[in-house]
Amino acid sequence: QGHVVRNWKVRWFVLLQDKLLYYKIEGGKKEPSPKGRILLDGCTIICPCLEYENRPLLIKLKTKTNTDYFLECCSREERDSWALDITGAIHAGHPVQVQELHRMKNSFKLLENISLHNIVERMYGSSTGIKLTRNLDQGNRYKETFTGSALVDWLISNSFAVSRFEAVTLASMLMDENFIKPVGVRSTEATRSSDPSEKFLDDSTALYMFAESSKKNTSSKEEVSFNISELSGKIVKQGFLVKQGHKRKNWKVRKFVLRADPAFLHYYDPTKEDNKPVGGFSLRGCLVSALEDNGVPAGVKGNVQGNLFKIITKNDIHYYIQASSKAERVQWIEAIKPLT
Repeated sequence: QGHVVRNWKVRWFVLLQDKLLYYKIEGGKKEPSPKGRILLDGCTIICPCLEYENRPLLIKLKTKTNTDYFLECCSREERDSWALDITGAIHAGHPVQVQELHRMKNSFKLLENISLHNIVERMYGSSTGIKLTRNLDQGNRYKETFTGSALVDWLISNSFAVSRFEAVTLASMLMDENFIKPVGVRSTEATRSSDPSEKFLDDSTALYMFAESSKKNTSSKEEVSFNISELSGKIVKQGFLVKQGHKRKNWKVRKFVLRADPAFLHYYDPTKEDNKPVGGFSLRGCLVSALEDNGVPAGVKGNVQGNLFKIITKNDIHYYIQASSKAERVQWIEAIKPLT
């Protein structure tokens, strides 16, 4: 976007270590000298940038002199790739930050205080909420819908997720817990997929809307009761992991709490606000082991991102759990083993 005349023009961009150059295109070729440059020292980057409702592929750069640059890409993949590389150049003098940035791109690590109820409340917000529009699909007109890719962008821009993988996982949780529902052929057909990671689509043609029951805090699921004594142990470790269900074999994010004296591992549903476990088991007599990433072991269904480990109880119940990294998997296994 131009600074004087606020129109949009095609420019050829070249990213250097400390600056972003852009060139005019004449006759299909870029001119030999740059039209302008953006100095990256002290720059901040916002991606996705949702300031323009009809331009979801924007990157916003704010220089240390408070000059704003709006750059529009051709696809979400290209936008996210440029944003990652520009952020790497901004932090080029800090290699640790660059390594962390690349690790976060495909890692899974939810915020400790995540609440799906809070996310939905923010989504309903009149000023900062997700934009609802009318959409056509196969000749049908749907009111107050949003696309899958728009929801992914919104979750990232509101700091609920740091990568598209995390945002898709969060959106899948919102759909699993009936906060949102698919509408139209594209998104509805995706729910029939056997792969849990493909049931919510990061796609600009997949339509979703708020479910009627999303404003209700009631649940038809039966409450699980626990003995007070097993919840009285000292907390040794806690954090978010991804667990495979026993019946539907789908993967869901759960907050795990490891306790000693007595030794129990409980897991909580982050969509619930009552802070009660939805499952748990005694660690006495359990076996815990890491599973290799080369191949999916028997008993594991769906898309496995890696960093998998297994706990087998003394009653021969198998729990399959994914950590966000190999280091985190090692930490959990080392914390559990002394309590078995």
